[in-house]
This record gives sequence, C-alpha cells and structure tokens, in this order.
Amino acid sequence: MKGMKMQLDPEEIENFIERALEEDIGRGDLTTHVTTPEDAVFRAAMVAREDIVVCGIDIAMQCFGMMVPDFIGEPKVRDGEKVEKGTILATVYGNARAILAAERTALNILQHLSGISTEVRKYVDAVDGTGATMIDTRKTIPTLRNLAKYASFIGGARNHRIRLDDGVLIKDNHIAAVGSLTATVERAMRATPVLTMIEVECDTLDQVAEAAESGVDMILLDNMDVAMMKQAVEIVAKRCRIECSGGVRLDKVREKAESGVDFISSGRMTQSAPAIDIGLDFLE
Repeated sequence: MKGMKMQLDPEEIENFIERALEEDIGRGDLTTHVTTPEDAVFRAAMVAREDIVVCGIDIAMQCFGMMVPDFIGEPKVRDGEKVEKGTILATVYGNARAILAAERTALNILQHLSGISTEVRKYVDAVDGTGATMIDTRKTIPTLRNLAKYASFIGGARNHRIRLDDGVLIKDNHIAAVGSLTATVERAMRATPVLTMIEVECDTLDQVAEAAESGVDMILLDNMDVAMMKQAVEIVAKRCRIECSGGVRLDKVREKAESGVDFISSGRMTQSAPAIDIGLDFLE
C-alpha cells in the first residue's frame, strides 16, 4: 500500500462535491448568514473522535477550498494512515461563513469514506498471514461506487469489478438461460477478449468440478461452509483461482481464509460500514 494510490477522476470528484454542497446548502446557510459577520474569519481542526483509518482527507479539503475564498487548509495525515482518537487530521482557516457552510458536507464525506476504510482494515488484518486477499463487491450506495471502491483500496483490500463491464462473472441465472455451465463458459470465452477474466459462481461441488474443467480463470464459492470450501479447494487443485463469498463476517473471516481460497469478498465492508465520528473544533 505504501506509495500506491488508486486514481480518482478529478472532474468526477469536483462534480460530486458541487452536487453535495448544493444538496446541503440550498439557497444559503441561513443560520450562519444571520449570526456571523460577513468579514469574520475562522480557524478550526478536524479531529478524529475514535481510532480510524483515514480516507478522504484531500476530498474534504477540496470541499472547503471550493467554498472558501483564500482558503488555507493543512492536512496533518494522509489517506491510509491509522490514527488514534484525538488526532488532528487537518486544520482549516478562512472566511467563517464559508467554512461553516461547507463543514457538514466535508465531514460527511470524510466520515463515510473513513468508515469504509476502517472497517476494511479490520477484515484485512483478520486474514493477515493466511495467503487470502480481501476484495470488495458492487454492494455500494448508488452513485458513490468509485469513492467506496477507493476507500476499500485505502483500507487494504483489492477491488473486484468496479462496474459490470469490468469482467465476466457467470451466475446461476446466466447458466439457466443457456442450459449448462460448460456451454455458458464456452460462449463467454468465444466472445471475451483474452485479457478479460472469466469467473463462474458455484453453489455445489459438482459445479466446482465442472467449472474447473471448463478452463475458467476463477471460481466463486457461493455461501459454502468451511468444510465444503476445503473440498472445493482440493477439487480445483490450483487449476484456477478461488474466491469465496456469502456470509462473510469479521468473526468468521479468518476461518474461511484458512480453507485455502485465494480471495474473500464481502459486501459488508462497503455496504454496512458505520460512519466514523469526526468533528470540526474551533481553535483559538
């Protein structure tokens, strides 16, 4: 992870921040307008109120920067850093009205993304040393996919498909529409570029055996218990890589990792991660 950073589209981020600010501010911050002098300045610190893995600090700074004339922001940490409760994440300085108007949006973004990266790190740490790699899923809040995937990456996981056009994942309904697993894989191989991965979801050991014979790049073990997963690993015998998914919880993830699979995917890391508590505190 050190020195690496998943790339986000700057134009996409700017458009996202503009929409988020418009959603929160509406026609203007009425409270700040009627209470705060137009020329007042404000200096404050963004503070972690619990132990977190930071994600979104630069986006939060950009949020303030797009609202505050002559904004001065100083991040104290970088995305991916694990910090303790009470750590100052950044300081902000500028027009008080503008900072207060942007405060909630900047915090919401930072809290949500840091919540995901913090949750992901727990899973990554839990499987450390097993040889298995945590990967995310497409279970994200609509329109926030790229940011959630970024936060997952920052937390230490690898990304699965970002979108449906990123790879072929054959599921039971695809197989039902064609008639058999092998025939479905054959159709996919004929139509798919050679550098595009093909994965098949399997519910039974018979399907695992058929998929391994078909020459796919990866097999997804769907909702199998650990004993069944170990049998699947033996059947595949390293002919392709193996992912497991379904029922992946933090207290059970290491047991699944020790079954011999290569990847473990969990929607909980992005879909159910709680927002982190971060505050903006006035500085004298």
